[in-house]
Amino acid sequence: MPELAEQLRLMAVHAHPDDESSKGAATMARYLAEGAQVLVVTCTGGERGSVLNPKLDRPDVWSNIADIRRAEMDAARAILGVEQAWLGFVDSGLPEGDPLPPLPEGCFALQDVEVAAGPLVRLMREFRPHVVTTYDENGGYPHPDHIMCHKISMAAFEAAGDPTRYPELGEPWQPLKLYYDIGFSKAKIMALHEAMLAAGHESPYVEWLQRWGDGPDKGARITTQVECGQYFPVRDDALRAHATQVDPDGFWFHVPMEIQRQAWPTEDFELARSLVESPLPESDLFAGVRAVGAVDTTDPR
Repeated sequence: MPELAEQLRLMAVHAHPDDESSKGAATMARYLAEGAQVLVVTCTGGERGSVLNPKLDRPDVWSNIADIRRAEMDAARAILGVEQAWLGFVDSGLPEGDPLPPLPEGCFALQDVEVAAGPLVRLMREFRPHVVTTYDENGGYPHPDHIMCHKISMAAFEAAGDPTRYPELGEPWQPLKLYYDIGFSKAKIMALHEAMLAAGHESPYVEWLQRWGDGPDKGARITTQVECGQYFPVRDDALRAHATQVDPDGFWFHVPMEIQRQAWPTEDFELARSLVESPLPESDLFAGVRAVGAVDTTDPR
């Protein structure tokens, strides 16, 4: 693909530190390499996240998890090369049990959507993204912070270009496209599974596919596949930087890089909102935007 004629801007809105490295990271790295500007927005500090790396499951880590996760985000940001902003909300945690316990008072998922969207509207008007990525209505998976991330992303996308909404938060700017991250589809998992077996390796996806069965599959929702296999190593390095959140010897790193690139070299998205013409399926988040250039989208209404 030719280099961008003008600098385009991509905003990726995520719930917690580490989400940016596990969802769309190689896509961001590709667009940065092509000259785009990329801002990661992190809604919460991940204060109530678990320590998922058994090597770091220690009292000193648990007692300092908020500061550690900020430091991990700093490291991942440097690896990816992105800009990053915190919205400052408090992690809701993932409630477990039957019945589910109530969410903690003051947490992100309990905020009023219109109020919580305000800081994101301000960032959209300051950064002026042409494209925004976020999660679908189920949060990608039903974590309360992921669902709330979806809600404020949708609200901010609709409000940022409207001069009558949040007038105190800067000059209006309307992003042109909004996408949902589609991290996994059954076709992707099956392709990786079969490629591992064909190469003579044990597949880490056997139990996953058995559990999946005839369950829901987001594969049919994919509209846009961005080829970015060249940047998978950057993605993995950024993910490892979130050392409390991923075991470097664990499941996510079992598939050799050459197999990943051969079997499924894309990251996948669903186009949810668009104010430009862009025939589907797409291979570029900026499809249609490039045709009109990096235009001023202030109050297009």
